[in-house]
Amino acid sequence: MTSMQLNEAPPSPHPLDMLEQAVEDNGWHFERAGRDELNLSVAGRWADHHFNFTWRDDLQSLHLSSAFDMRISDDVRRSNVADLLMYVNARLWIGHFDLWPEDGTVVYRHAMIFPDASASGAQCEALLNLAVEACEHYYPAFQFVLWGGKSAQEAIAAAVLECAGQA
Repeated sequence: MTSMQLNEAPPSPHPLDMLEQAVEDNGWHFERAGRDELNLSVAGRWADHHFNFTWRDDLQSLHLSSAFDMRISDDVRRSNVADLLMYVNARLWIGHFDLWPEDGTVVYRHAMIFPDASASGAQCEALLNLAVEACEHYYPAFQFVLWGGKSAQEAIAAAVLECAGQA
């Protein structure tokens, strides 16, 4: 009789499978666009947020992006939004906002590396929750610049109220 020992650990679940479970647990609408892509809609306070998650096997990373439903067209507003991005991104610890040069779209982006594709459900859920929080928190500042004609400094001051002390 011959015995065979396997030193290989069972394969880890695909990170998007784990994310899908977290999304289902929250009751959010999603669509799997293939093994390595998941699209998700989350109703927010200011707008519905649409997230795209893409897994890259070669980089062992999960990329998240969410485009705001707003377009910046003229040079003055584009300059004001670029200034606002500087203020907003300086406040973010995780992820960042970009202004797409081709079409003037504001996009939130973040990526996480998972060596050996080993991700936990908690990590995937945290990635999603941080993205929702950032989009919800800063959406009004972008509205103030685009539709309120405010400068970046005025928009940040009006939209991002920092609490101090105790009530």
